[in-house]
Amino acid sequence: MMTFLLAASSDDVIQSQPTHPQPFSELHQSMRIFWRPFGFLRRLLKVESCRITESESLIPLAWTSLVQKLSKAPGIFLLDQRKRFSTMPEIETSQSDSELFSPPSDVRGMTTLDRTAFNKIVTIPVLKVRKEIVNKLMRSLKRAALQRPGIKRVIEDPEDEESRLIMLDPYKILTNDSFEEAELSILKQLNVSPQISKYNLELTYENFKSEEILRAVLPEGQDVTSGFSRVGHIAHLNLRDHQLPFKHLIGQVMIDKNPGITSAVNKINHIDNTYRNFQMEVLYGEENMMTKVRENNYTYEFDFSKVYWNPRLSTEHGRITELLKPGDVLFDVFAGVGPFAIPAAKKNCTVFANDLNPESYKWLLHNCKLNKVDNKVKVFNLDGKDFLQGPVREELMQQLGPLSKERKHAVHIVMNLPAKAIEFLSAFKSLLDGQPCGSELLPIVHCYSFSKDANPAKDVQQQAEAVLGISLDSCSSVHLVRNVAPNKEMLCITFRISAVILYKNQTLDLENHEDPPPLKRQRTDKAFSEEKTTIA
Repeated sequence: MMTFLLAASSDDVIQSQPTHPQPFSELHQSMRIFWRPFGFLRRLLKVESCRITESESLIPLAWTSLVQKLSKAPGIFLLDQRKRFSTMPEIETSQSDSELFSPPSDVRGMTTLDRTAFNKIVTIPVLKVRKEIVNKLMRSLKRAALQRPGIKRVIEDPEDEESRLIMLDPYKILTNDSFEEAELSILKQLNVSPQISKYNLELTYENFKSEEILRAVLPEGQDVTSGFSRVGHIAHLNLRDHQLPFKHLIGQVMIDKNPGITSAVNKINHIDNTYRNFQMEVLYGEENMMTKVRENNYTYEFDFSKVYWNPRLSTEHGRITELLKPGDVLFDVFAGVGPFAIPAAKKNCTVFANDLNPESYKWLLHNCKLNKVDNKVKVFNLDGKDFLQGPVREELMQQLGPLSKERKHAVHIVMNLPAKAIEFLSAFKSLLDGQPCGSELLPIVHCYSFSKDANPAKDVQQQAEAVLGISLDSCSSVHLVRNVAPNKEMLCITFRISAVILYKNQTLDLENHEDPPPLKRQRTDKAFSEEKTTIA
């Protein structure tokens, strides 16, 4: 009894008929069955079992009958010892589809980049067409055409200068029958045969994506670094321990695969909480850390090795700016190089911006001039607490003084130092003298913090309440900024600070205490949807 396996479908059936009778044992050994090498859709179907006797007198008849049956079955390849040529290649069945466009396996463990080691030959299905109809036909073959970086989808036919070969996706086009009806219709209209041929395509280092290269090089099963923060011409990576032996290769790949990147760096220590900068190692490329970035239509220049800049906060910078109205006052306690202060000033707000880092202070001044808002921003180089108890206090005494009832603009205080900002909330206690202003005129605070708690919003609120000594239940809103690391979130708690906290000689009566006007809460689910917080 002999059982045969059929692939999904194929028009490429090669019939092999011996010219002389052969013993059954030789016949059995001479037959080899190959399944289709391309595509995810291999469906193996059992063929009707064929019982063949060993009677030599019946061998020619049995052989002919068997071949006729198999020739009608789609997707089977029969080759005898003469190995006749087929229109599609035969490959080992152990090679999976995912390996077709993967780099060669022998690059595993490479620590010094050798681009030539990534050269590889793969067999691709192609469609032969007349060159004058290529453009028209390609619009209809978008689904079927090969989509790979650096690979032309249309190439010259080496055997016919009047024709072109269209590269097809081997995962989608397995046989002539793999074309959709609409595709077959256009082929018929243009008088193009749907016959598929094979083409040996050479892949090089340039044809592989950075993630594919690193997955092939790094130890199998380990995390692959393909993402990074882009700061101008600099790619900023945070490599893990298992990636460090490959750090220079990773840096080189990042530069090769990302146009405009000329330097790759890796952070080698945690952010310093005093100046918010960190030590970095240049993995590959130039060591120039002077860079220029564009964010939300504003330009910033700075020395990345000496100041804090995080491109992942672009959305948050824009969110806070949208809360501001022309004429509002903004106090930026930890201003960095100006991503909150400069957009606010461009919105015709009065801005007081401060940073303790002398380098940040220098570049903040520079960027204010660069964006032509230097006449709208007052810049300070103070500790956050000194800034709150000095310039902020003086300005608030004027903003919230006897004439404050006529004031229509709001006062916002941004405190973006997630590791420590909540500690600085204590500076608001008894900050002002005199009679409290109306509660609707009190400053709105946007304070940032990290949390590893299972309920990060509640955790951040409780942290702020512990410092202020007052409940924020009815007058605060928490916004998820971003996920920093597994089980670590960055959040912003926004609240209108109470007169009981802000003014001296105010006694907190928990029973008769009147909270500030509530903020319109952000609608969030447990995962914190990223809808924008609005202030009532």
